[in-house]
Amino acid sequence: MKKESIQGKNGYNIPCINNFNKDNKKVVIISHGLGSSKESPTARAISSALTDLGIGTIRFDFPAHGESPVDGEYFRIENCLDDLVTVESYVHAQVPDAEISYFSSSFGAYINLIYLSTRHHLGAKSFLRCAAVDLPGIFRKETTPKIEEQLNTQGYTIIDKNYHRPLRITKQFCEDLENYDLFKMYKPSNTELLMIHGDKDETASILDARQFSKQFGVKLIEVKGADHQFKTPGAMKQVIETAKQFFYNENGVF
Repeated sequence: MKKESIQGKNGYNIPCINNFNKDNKKVVIISHGLGSSKESPTARAISSALTDLGIGTIRFDFPAHGESPVDGEYFRIENCLDDLVTVESYVHAQVPDAEISYFSSSFGAYINLIYLSTRHHLGAKSFLRCAAVDLPGIFRKETTPKIEEQLNTQGYTIIDKNYHRPLRITKQFCEDLENYDLFKMYKPSNTELLMIHGDKDETASILDARQFSKQFGVKLIEVKGADHQFKTPGAMKQVIETAKQFFYNENGVF
């Protein structure tokens, strides 16, 4: 396992934790949620569990998150997609024969689904934990009159809900969201999808996950009592065990 920075497409480096080698036949790209980072408990736990199975992983920080050298001005949907392209291209260049897949949480899952719909991709499988499939709707609900005023007068607002670092959300990012409605734009691909979601998720509603699952025919596993962070006893263990089966099994088990 080693830390490194990959040169991105938009003038900044992408901090990564590389945990794969030339002997890995499978590599999973792990992406985090809003305000989180590549060092999140979920990212670390999934990386460790997959490594034990001989599956390589790489974790990275989105712009303005974790150890990213840029601030919220660079936190735009297209930049996040470009960074995923860059990380995937890097993995493919290092281990060209390895099967690439994705594990993503919340905002990362939202980005992954846009990525699968709009960009050339190599991923065979994608495991989506508490996917924020209606992120535009979530932001609309959480935009108070005060936040609206800040966005209109200074062009940004600062969100800090015990995040790894305070996150600057720009008016441009909010406008981006309105152009990326997954229920209108998602296009199924050859990538096999699996969703897992807590039925007590207070951030990304289970109702939205159910609608997405039904509309696009995606398998959804509901975890009784689990919140957005999967802190309910036993919930994260279920995520880890399901991920191990999903990525390790050649033909899928669900």
